Order: sequence, then C-alpha cells, then structure tokens
Amino acid sequence: MAGHSKWANIQHRKGRQDAARSKLFSKLAKEITVAAKMGDPDVDKNPRLRLAVKEAKSQSVPKDVIERAIKKAIGGDAENYDEIRYEGYGPNGVAVIVETMTDNKNRTASTVRSTFSKNGGNLGETGSVGFMFERKGEVIYPVSAGDADDIMMAAIEAGAEDVESSEDGHIIYCADTDLNDVSNALEAELGESESTKLIWKPTTTTELGLEELQKLMNLVDALEDDDDVQRVTTNFEASDEVMAQL
Repeated sequence: MAGHSKWANIQHRKGRQDAARSKLFSKLAKEITVAAKMGDPDVDKNPRLRLAVKEAKSQSVPKDVIERAIKKAIGGDAENYDEIRYEGYGPNGVAVIVETMTDNKNRTASTVRSTFSKNGGNLGETGSVGFMFERKGEVIYPVSAGDADDIMMAAIEAGAEDVESSEDGHIIYCADTDLNDVSNALEAELGESESTKLIWKPTTTTELGLEELQKLMNLVDALEDDDDVQRVTTNFEASDEVMAQL
C-alpha cells in the first residue's frame, strides 16, 4: 500500500518535532504500563509488553521512562484504562480508525466526536470502516539492513506474509498473531528493527489531491493531539507530487 508507506513517513517526519515527541513518549509509556498491568511485568514472559518496549526504544524513549512505566503497573498506582476503537470518515470519504486508551470513556467519546465534526468528518459506528482494513503486524527496517532480495528471504524464513521495499526502507507484514515470533526471528537475522507494531493495513484506498490531503491532515493532527488517542490510521493514497507539496 503506497499510501500507507507514505503515511508512515509523514508520521516519522512529524515525530521529529519536540512537542510531538514528548506527546509520543507519554503515549508509548501508557501502552507499556497497560501491557505490564494486563499481563506479566516481565518483558520475556509478556509478548505485548515486549513489543511495546521495543517500539518505545525504536522511538528513542529513555530507558528510565520505560522502567518507570513498568514500575507504575507493578506498584498498583496505574490508572485503569479502557482500550476503545472509534471508526469514521474524514473529508472526502477517507476511512479513519482511531485507537484510544482512556480512563474516562465519556470524555474521550465526546472529544473524538467533536474533533471529527469540526474537521469535516463523521464519526460512525464500530465496524463502519473496519472492513476496509486488515489487522497486521508491521516490522520496518532501514535500507541499510540489506537489499530487497535478502530482506524478502529473511522475511519468508521468519514466517512473514509480504514485504514492500523502496528507497525509504523495507516494510515487512505478517499475521497479527505472529508479530512477536516474526519480529524475534527477523531480529536474529537482521538486527534491531526501526519499528515493530500492530497496525490496521488498508485493503482499499482513497486517492487525494493536495487540498483534500491537507484537510485530512488537519483532522488527523487534531485527533493525535488528544492525550487519550494512541494512534490514528487512514486509508488515503496520494501521488509523489502531492506528497512533495505537503
């Protein structure tokens, strides 16, 4: 999915901004705390926690922040978070999935709904756009990890389903339930990944021009600015020319 790959790159560039970075750190720390609280606080015995820690490290979250997030769960002073997924349509009918972790469902639902309506979108029922995505594991490696053939062979041996190689790097996809095993096998063969996480991969995409994409970005930025929102996924696609102007 070219649109998805480019979207990952947009997020990467945005992530360099300091304000976005501190917000990202707190969201990654929240995921670590929830994973540690729901399962075993030992990284080796808890696949979800291991993936959360791995993703945090790939985003340069300091070690003490990671350790503090785990201790918070062990100490029993962590808030109780509910994981809620919202689905809707952005401007020009683009499908949007919003993943949240919240200690106040009413607050989050109200904020997400108003953010959609203020930015030319519509919040729908759960399942209203989910059928346009597949739940997948995603592992990203830099170009320097190897050429396309080497990465493809490593991915096949690790049990992955698909690989997209480009000048931006290598994106390896696998079944959501296989992510822990596949990422471990890839790590043994290729070293540390740039990113390892569960994603919603679009099965159909909506092509956008520059003006349409800017409107969508306004919605995505507003949603991501909410502390309760962990991740926003869309199914837009755009040409290289449009992306260059963004």
